Amino acid sequence: MLKVFALLTLLASTAVHAQTTLQSDLPLKYLAQVHPDGDARPLVIFLHGYGSNEADLIGMKFQLPAQYNYLSVQAPLALGEGRYQWFRKKGEGAYNGETDDLKDSGQKLRDFIAQAAQKYHASPDKVYLIGFSQGAMMTYEVGLRSPAAVGGIAALSGRVLPVLKGELKTGQPPLPLSIFIGHGTADDRVPYKDGTAANALLQTLDYKPQFHAYPGVGHSISAAELRDLNGWLQQLNP
Repeated sequence: MLKVFALLTLLASTAVHAQTTLQSDLPLKYLAQVHPDGDARPLVIFLHGYGSNEADLIGMKFQLPAQYNYLSVQAPLALGEGRYQWFRKKGEGAYNGETDDLKDSGQKLRDFIAQAAQKYHASPDKVYLIGFSQGAMMTYEVGLRSPAAVGGIAALSGRVLPVLKGELKTGQPPLPLSIFIGHGTADDRVPYKDGTAANALLQTLDYKPQFHAYPGVGHSISAAELRDLNGWLQQLNP
């Protein structure tokens, strides 16, 4: 999966690696960039894409609110040296996920969120998932199935998987959940139409997603998207 570090400066990414070590005291392995004072702060949890790892998104924190705490999680299914996935692809054609993988990864992620929130003194409504590609699909999987577990989700270049879409019910009042959707119009891996379809679906469920299109951007995260993400997070905690 395409890395997103190209958006960040070499100095910033070097600083991240110098300051973080992989931790394993929670249900999933992760990197932490947190304030040492232990105060209650909003908590952002990054979910990387297919074939990547926990180091891929942590550098984004330099472009996001400095007062937050940040964790970046390693997906539980190994693909090879330094490469992981949240779920295996099911069938050909439309991108779906193996149901057992989604169930297992989703439960591990929910357990991780609950324990991380306790460890870093964040109430559930101050926990925000930011996922890219397959990680974005997991933000939907967790956020829409267990909206009380987090305060918001940001799905970057993702889609709502068919198995989840088929289980979402209209006519029920949604729980408070802030949603950011960002998608490049030139994405050739997860097409732009998947982002607009997710936006439309969420509106039928009475959510009010903040949707952002990025003209000419492929399967990556642009500087404009980082600015919009920063604004979204700042709005949640003015």
